[in-house]
Amino acid sequence: MEPVDARHGQGKRRTFNILLIAYEFPPSPSPQSLRWAYLAAGLAAHGHRIHVLAPEHPGSNEGLPGLPCGVVVHRTFAGPGMGLLNLLARKRRSPQRRSGMEASTGKAASVPRPDTPGADVAVPEPLNWKGRVHNALSGLRTWLFHGVHRLIGIGFFPDGRSEWYPWARKGLDRLLAAQGIDLVVSSHEPATTLSLGLRASRKGYPWIADLGDPVLAPYTPGRWRRRALRLEREVCASADLVCVTTDATARVLSERHGMGRDRLVVLTQGFEGRNGHAADPPVFTGERTMELLYTGSLYAFRKIGPLIEAVERTPGVRLNIASVSVPEDVLAASRRSASIRLLGFLPHAEAVEWQGRCDVLVNLANDNPCQVPGKFYEYLGACRPILHIGDGDDAAAELLQGIPRGWVCGQDPDQLARTLLGLLADARTGRFAGGLDLSAGAVGDYDWTVISSRLNDRMTTLIAEHGK
Repeated sequence: MEPVDARHGQGKRRTFNILLIAYEFPPSPSPQSLRWAYLAAGLAAHGHRIHVLAPEHPGSNEGLPGLPCGVVVHRTFAGPGMGLLNLLARKRRSPQRRSGMEASTGKAASVPRPDTPGADVAVPEPLNWKGRVHNALSGLRTWLFHGVHRLIGIGFFPDGRSEWYPWARKGLDRLLAAQGIDLVVSSHEPATTLSLGLRASRKGYPWIADLGDPVLAPYTPGRWRRRALRLEREVCASADLVCVTTDATARVLSERHGMGRDRLVVLTQGFEGRNGHAADPPVFTGERTMELLYTGSLYAFRKIGPLIEAVERTPGVRLNIASVSVPEDVLAASRRSASIRLLGFLPHAEAVEWQGRCDVLVNLANDNPCQVPGKFYEYLGACRPILHIGDGDDAAAELLQGIPRGWVCGQDPDQLARTLLGLLADARTGRFAGGLDLSAGAVGDYDWTVISSRLNDRMTTLIAEHGK
């Protein structure tokens, strides 16, 4: 398993075979999937061969970053429950079904391009009876299978995704035996990847555990909290390196398990550098509608209601929401007010384009103050002002104010309305975003290329310490 020496230009650097264990990996569009798509590509750019162990996934890769030839993905069966969901999704995505849907549902709604922020959304043609029946049956099947998967998850730690473990374990052993692996990385969540990483560690392989969140997190079900803490403790004791995304999470693990910073490294989420190819953002002077944009999931712990109320009370402001699932109260707001515009699900590349073209990007604070949503770093890369809505005592607010890149406002509708009015007044007097640093250089440390280079340095050192 001796790594290969390869020449690049005048210098000489060592290249390795790295095995990444990732439940979430493209074509999954999740933040953790995007994280490792960019990191894997960055490591491949350093000459390494990246082998990815991942479950089968029915996605299309639309709008996701492409993978270089140095990244090889090895798919295994995802488990009975997810296997059924994959089969259902593939059937729904078949060309025959798509053409049938187009015939029965009419034209899809068109969404304005972000380079025309004042444009209106075209109204879709109404569904005929075949389209309504098709959508109802499709929704019923999706609800049924997701319900079955949630039911299965009751008996699995930490959730139903752990059904992947038997097939993943066989795939892990096969890859370790056949690919001359120099180092193993586990991308958490789910915790299944950590159990697989422990298995590789016990076989003597250097192992990095990349924790998006601690295993024991605020959202961990009560029945699994003791087991989660036990696994987290074992990971922190066994992994050669533990990566986390925020300083606050690093402090939590250090306090819980006495970890030193020599084995604990912060690798934040990031953004794809634009290399000067991004179009200039629209100039906002208050002579048109101020376009706000929120991209991401609308979880119960991300409260958007106060902002919607404030926007509805503030003429000259429109809130654009790009989300795959929208709560009923938000749907109702969009029906009663033209100032709330729903964009639906936007593929990653399209969402990034929108972020660079709107006037203000909205970030909603999580209940867990240690977390900084992955979308927040995409906002930083967009070089647009950010309105962070929360109490101001969380990691995202601290990062935002430290640059400075935007404003922090509480979740009170009156306070938010005053903030929006103030931004409109600043725009009319030519002072919009005055005092903010919107330069690319101010956030250069969060470019995925920079982050992957830091990870490469730690990996190279770690493998050398193991005498490989």
